[in-house]
Amino acid sequence: MVLDFSETVAGYASYGRNRMPALAYSGEIFELYLAPEYQGAGLGRRMFDAARSDLAAHGYLSFVVWALAGNDRALEFYRRLGGRVVRRAPERFGAETRERVAFGFD
Repeated sequence: MVLDFSETVAGYASYGRNRMPALAYSGEIFELYLAPEYQGAGLGRRMFDAARSDLAAHGYLSFVVWALAGNDRALEFYRRLGGRVVRRAPERFGAETRERVAFGFD
């Protein structure tokens, strides 16, 4: 999904089948990004809701979304939307390892 304003990409979301079968969720939002200048106007929530609806329409009634542990804005965003922390896991980014947090939605 792509959110554009006057031919400028303001945000995007990608989603589909859950890539981690150990988590008891059928779907996953792989990425949800909104450029900083578009944040705070409810567009992130609208993109999230649209992704959730599309996942459900394809049979994925529950889903998980990951956020970096240090991204307080994203963590609070998913908490406000009703997500509950279901897992924490390290991920390598080049030479750096950072913690990710998984939020589950039913």
